[in-house]
Amino acid sequence: MSQGRKADHLRICAEMDVEFRRQSTWLEHVRLVHAALAEVSRDEISTETRFLGRRLRAPLMITAISGGLREAQALNRDLARAAQELGLAFGLGSQRPMLEDPGLIGSYAVRRYAPDIPILGNIGLQQAAHSDLLDIVKLVQSVAADGLAVHLNPAQELTQREGDTDFSAGIKTLRGLTKRLPHRILVKETGCGISRDTARILRSAGVDYLDVAGAGGTSWPRVENLRKGADPAGRTWIDEWGIPTAASLWEVAPLGLQIVGSGGIRSGLDVAKCLVLGADAAGMALPVLRAWRRGGYGAVLSCLQDVIAELKTVMLLVGARDIPALKKHRPVITGQLREWIDNRSRK
Repeated sequence: MSQGRKADHLRICAEMDVEFRRQSTWLEHVRLVHAALAEVSRDEISTETRFLGRRLRAPLMITAISGGLREAQALNRDLARAAQELGLAFGLGSQRPMLEDPGLIGSYAVRRYAPDIPILGNIGLQQAAHSDLLDIVKLVQSVAADGLAVHLNPAQELTQREGDTDFSAGIKTLRGLTKRLPHRILVKETGCGISRDTARILRSAGVDYLDVAGAGGTSWPRVENLRKGADPAGRTWIDEWGIPTAASLWEVAPLGLQIVGSGGIRSGLDVAKCLVLGADAAGMALPVLRAWRRGGYGAVLSCLQDVIAELKTVMLLVGARDIPALKKHRPVITGQLREWIDNRSRK
């Protein structure tokens, strides 16, 4: 992978308008029901949960941002430190550069900063399909990760000049990975969401964890178009492509998988809505990257603390004293999300 491409990705995401404009997450169509008689003290509220066999103090993951660059070494170190301080999960960026140059391990080796939290390695499904799977397993082992995120990004690949267009060996590759890393594979999209049919196929391949990474947050086709010099004021249809985060969560929730809700998560209220829709944790990337660019480790810590504090406020307002109670909350679904559910339920 070109180091210039990764540097471009970080710069564009930190500095330019890379989010969906016409398409939202549809989380605004999830209305939580106020409990005027909450019968719980805010100090009693617990946000603890478990993920990848480890305890989390809050159901939140810093999802994949970057790796393989000198700047990414400081970024990943500070994000891992913040995740350790707050008891959150942490997902590394793509380790494809390590396949090409094992000497780049420095920007990924963050376990010494975060000894107690779940850490996920990362590789694209296309890169895994064209590699020896034992080399992929070594990527996980080399950074002492708890599991491996395998990312799906066909819309992004199709937008890159140098992108991969062969998506034919995905299921075979995933079956091989789940045999070599049983109960340690998380499959994640990159901003376009995952449908129920796709989730069923992934489950049949032995995948236990999904990150829906739905539409409404960062649009990676837009990032690639901006990288190619597209007019920042313009939009193409593929910039707005995908299943909104809330709809994707509804799609995959009934299948019994461990689910991360990401894609446009910007607040503790968004986190709560993801959990109500069936997620076990929520993921954030762009706001964390931009906080780091503004003020390093301290700004990241403050950003995430605010999200967790808001999550606790929401939990009190719906009368949920812990995460299992929050996940039992029955929201009111309105608008386009209701239309999606009604249409998909008839199929």
